[in-house]
Amino acid sequence: MGIAGATALFWRHGTEGGETWHTGAARVNNSEEPPRLLIFGLGYIGSAVARASAAAGFRVSGAGRTTDAASAIGAATHLLSTAPPGEHGDPVLARHGAAIAAAPRLRWVGYLSTTGVYGDRDGAWVDEATTPAPASERSRRRLAAEADWGRLADRRAVDLFRLAGIYGPGRSAFDDLRAGTARRVVRPGHAFGRIHRDDVVGAILAAMQQRRGAGTRVLNVTDDEPAESAAVVEEAARLLGVTPPAPVPFALAVASMSPMARSFWAESRKVSSCRTRQALGLQWLYPSYREGLRAILAEEGKQRPP
Repeated sequence: MGIAGATALFWRHGTEGGETWHTGAARVNNSEEPPRLLIFGLGYIGSAVARASAAAGFRVSGAGRTTDAASAIGAATHLLSTAPPGEHGDPVLARHGAAIAAAPRLRWVGYLSTTGVYGDRDGAWVDEATTPAPASERSRRRLAAEADWGRLADRRAVDLFRLAGIYGPGRSAFDDLRAGTARRVVRPGHAFGRIHRDDVVGAILAAMQQRRGAGTRVLNVTDDEPAESAAVVEEAARLLGVTPPAPVPFALAVASMSPMARSFWAESRKVSSCRTRQALGLQWLYPSYREGLRAILAEEGKQRPP
């Protein structure tokens, strides 16, 4: 079932600098209080995790960077941070690190990182055991944040989710094609992984629901088929029944790219998630961009009025 199909009872109230979400999910059973999940960052992934976790029986609260989350931290059994680090480190730990470390009920912590920490591998494969070698400043900050969150693992289970490029409803090649902004940049051999929003959520839920002791675990959340960017645009255009944009050689496209885009294209690696899927006992709903794009189009069709 996709995230859009999850049923849960939510309400929200505004807070200074953000919103806090709560759920009215029932207890897991009559004799046990439901686990409480606190999510820092209710963006594209955080909100989807909130909905799915509520449907799974969690009591869910969400907080932004400026939210007063002291009471939620004290009650949380599970905590997920989706917030990226800045120049001065991880914003959640900077504001709430002491309270999180002292949280009496907290038994699981998840941090959303990036496969960018592996750095450039000239197209070679890496896996969860590969030593990170970030080249960009952005990825070095992510690796530093991983280490900071990992310091909580002396008494808790800490999962570091290294995510590939996220796509899903409202965030895919379809949107760029419809807006007329899609580019079919061709760079033969430059393949990379992606991951559908629902598979990110599925991995997080599976990890949260496992019972394991203290310690840090690395989880690669990426699909099974690294692919060139141009191939994804071509497939999206085929599914929409439109002509794909003209191919643009990378050597010409790079001149107009943003610094972030250039840093992305400067690295090439293939990331395996085999160990992660085995550890979590799951298979991806969308093992490649082809299945993922078809699912997005099907979901969009269901949401349109008859």
